[in-house]
Amino acid sequence: MFARPATRRVSPNEKLNIAIIGAGGRGAADTAEVSSENIVALCDVNEEHLNAAAAKYPQARKYVDFRKLYDASNDIDAVVVATTEHTHAFAVMPAIHLGKHVYCEKPLAHSVWEARVISQAATKAGIVTQMGTQIHATDNYRRVVELIQSGAIGPVRDVHVWVSRAWGGGVRPTERGAVPPYLHWDLWLGPAPERPFHPSYLNGQPRWYQYWDFAGGTLTDLGSHWNDLPFWALKLRHPLTIEAHGPPVSPETAPASYHITYEYGARGDQPPLTLTWYQGVDKPALLAEKKIPQWDSGALFIGDKGMLLADYGKLVLLPEEKFADFKRPEPFIPNSIGHWKEWIQACKTGQPTTCNFDYAGALTEANHLGNVAYRTGKKIEWDAAKLKAKNCPEAAHLIRGEYRKGWKLA
Repeated sequence: MFARPATRRVSPNEKLNIAIIGAGGRGAADTAEVSSENIVALCDVNEEHLNAAAAKYPQARKYVDFRKLYDASNDIDAVVVATTEHTHAFAVMPAIHLGKHVYCEKPLAHSVWEARVISQAATKAGIVTQMGTQIHATDNYRRVVELIQSGAIGPVRDVHVWVSRAWGGGVRPTERGAVPPYLHWDLWLGPAPERPFHPSYLNGQPRWYQYWDFAGGTLTDLGSHWNDLPFWALKLRHPLTIEAHGPPVSPETAPASYHITYEYGARGDQPPLTLTWYQGVDKPALLAEKKIPQWDSGALFIGDKGMLLADYGKLVLLPEEKFADFKRPEPFIPNSIGHWKEWIQACKTGQPTTCNFDYAGALTEANHLGNVAYRTGKKIEWDAAKLKAKNCPEAAHLIRGEYRKGWKLA
């Protein structure tokens, strides 16, 4: 579909020519973070967002349809994608085929299959990629990984990750809403099934990120940050089984509260592992029984010699009295120059990034598999190589969904 040109080599002293797809909200923040470079193109289906971005970067071309942006992309070196979850893959894949470096907000894709084909295509293309898992660049996460990997609490066999945020629930509006004059609703829908516009999708409850057609609720969003920590520290990739426990399944929206149990096999000298994700009112027993500090959100690693509890900005070894005289290892993971700066530098030098699409793709797949298990009501036995639930053929349409006529992921 795309004739891939040679990727332009940019010296460390040159500026990248960057296109922004999704210029409002999260995209506006991303744009500010890469504004040290040349912003040459802006795209957003919301013309209010587009015009606000254009006022800051008047030299940039404007588009409402990212497909047209790619039709005139010879001067573009790299692309930042910050659209809604269900259009990530469609905005990212053309960039990959054209040999453009890509930064994509989390989650990387809207399905297990999309995450896999994007990561494979990016590896084959040899481009520089980064998923927007900004917390991965923090010093605290690095210190947690060092403690776990140096054996501070011994071999880890259980991890519990919980978040209090409960994005989920709700039903599809039955009434129609007038499409705002600045919004290109058909382009906003993109590959999703056609439905009438309603303002609650953008500014209300439930919002777009709660609907299966557009996203995966709290798990695929915050799971990109919180499950990143055990993925990194314990060198996780593909689970063997996934089982969900929650309320009756809604055909429209993800649940507000539930928990998902993943089983991973041994990895090198690391033993098999059980990782459980909780959101909303669901909590680990140790937290509910007040046997650990009462943090709203956290990641608890349970090892043979103790426990480590962490969140975005702090960590504690438990029981605290046992580790009172513990000497932490000397840091061996270099501090980040900044999540966006890593990507920009890598685009110019070829150095690796920390959340490239190979790593981020596996993390995204695992998060989506939690919802696959929940929606099928079965304990999924996962064949990662074949992208199949071995014991649940009815999961196939959730692993790889269908798209609206006119949309195809090349």
